[in-house]
Amino acid sequence: MRAVILILAGVALGLAWNKWSGRGLELHANALIQPGEPAEIQAAEAKERLDKGALFLDARPYLFYKLGHIPGSLSLPEDQFDAAFAKLEAPLKDSLDIVVYCSGMGCEASHIVARKLRDKGLPAVVLHEGWPAWTDAKYPTKEGEQP
Repeated sequence: MRAVILILAGVALGLAWNKWSGRGLELHANALIQPGEPAEIQAAEAKERLDKGALFLDARPYLFYKLGHIPGSLSLPEDQFDAAFAKLEAPLKDSLDIVVYCSGMGCEASHIVARKLRDKGLPAVVLHEGWPAWTDAKYPTKEGEQP
């Protein structure tokens, strides 16, 4: 019984220190996201944006894009950003609403692409949990090389 009380007290003190010390971690946010990072949106909002004409960018390697992607999305692999951006620069600069996604939790490619776009003056948001969030919501997908 004492061990349980000690553990609970330790957890409570740790959480209190985390909250009020000014040096703790945000427990309700993605730990991979740093301050000033692009905003994340949920799959339902992403679907609404797609329906309204938002431009979607798939930050996964091109092979993953060919296996399945969000309809209308363009492939902008994080590992080939410069070459892919050069090919897509015109439609990117014409778009007012850009959503970037990658392979899901733990995949930082969408954040890297969104940061690189921001550095080029193109604001973008990130689909929280990426491709798995989209497919789990049973939203439409497409296979092949065409958007």
